[in-house]
Amino acid sequence: MPELGIATGSRPGVRQKAGLTLPLLLALALTAVLLSGAVGSVALAPAELFGGLRALLHGDSGSLAATLLQLRLVRAATAFAVGATLSLAGAMMQALLRNPLAEPYVLGISGGASVGALLAILLVSAAWMVDAAAFAGALAVALLLFVLAYRDLRGGMVEGNTSLLLLTGVIVAAGCGALITLMLSVAPEGRLRGMVFWLIGDLSTAQWRALPFVILALALAFAWRAARAVNVLALHGDHAGALGVPVARLRQALFFCAALLTASAVSTAGSIGFVGLIVPHACRFAFGPDHRLLFPSSALAGGSFLVLADTLARCVLAPQQLPVGVITALIGVPIFLLQLHHIHRR
Repeated sequence: MPELGIATGSRPGVRQKAGLTLPLLLALALTAVLLSGAVGSVALAPAELFGGLRALLHGDSGSLAATLLQLRLVRAATAFAVGATLSLAGAMMQALLRNPLAEPYVLGISGGASVGALLAILLVSAAWMVDAAAFAGALAVALLLFVLAYRDLRGGMVEGNTSLLLLTGVIVAAGCGALITLMLSVAPEGRLRGMVFWLIGDLSTAQWRALPFVILALALAFAWRAARAVNVLALHGDHAGALGVPVARLRQALFFCAALLTASAVSTAGSIGFVGLIVPHACRFAFGPDHRLLFPSSALAGGSFLVLADTLARCVLAPQQLPVGVITALIGVPIFLLQLHHIHRR
């Protein structure tokens, strides 16, 4: 598709644009995290906020400000990791399918995670077992898709045709949806609320975990190395092999990396929608289609977006907290419609 195409040479201004854009997005991310730490049912004044930060840096969490800040920063860090992961997965999925409106959940990987997590909740498993079951369910669906749609991942996606990978993902997602409906219909009343909140996407029980950050860092390292080849693939499709790009290996790597990112995000915070769809597309519109800039900018912007959305979820009806997936959907639906309108006009 033309909007994904890009020259692959050393374009004038690409480094300069990255040198300006990425620090600004990083500053936005830090501002969003600090804002998340300052606001809530009990607001912290700037002096209390920075006093709490100093206390935490010195290992003292005894004061009220430090305690509140510690809880909020853990949640904000988790939100940032999940948002960055979903957005980066969306950018990779859009490059893999050569469709700017693709998103991390389009292939049903989140459906596998939901089946695993809801089954664990239904069996009254511990919280870590719910996360592990969600991660395992997502990876199981990813492996199933790889086996069933190996021809597409090996090569043969033709622009404009319905790909076997996409069609297989839609069918698998439908099957997972049926299993989810079945479990919700037989769930006891006491567990139904937790299952629904997990499906919507919720960060109220967020705890510090290093694994999402490790997966995000590894995925960003891969994206940085593969960005130039992804540019060639986006521009030339199957003919990129004639230009020296290992098309089959690159598609498989994009698929597994996007699947791993999706599994990490969904197992951490549930199925939070629209982040992986609207943020990469907005970054492409704002910063251009060069994946050398698109991948890191999508991650930073997605993380900031989810931190701000989660802050709204905590504050809009404080002290009651809303699932963050509700906020992202309310923001994402009008933005998605505007994006569709923009594409149609082009």
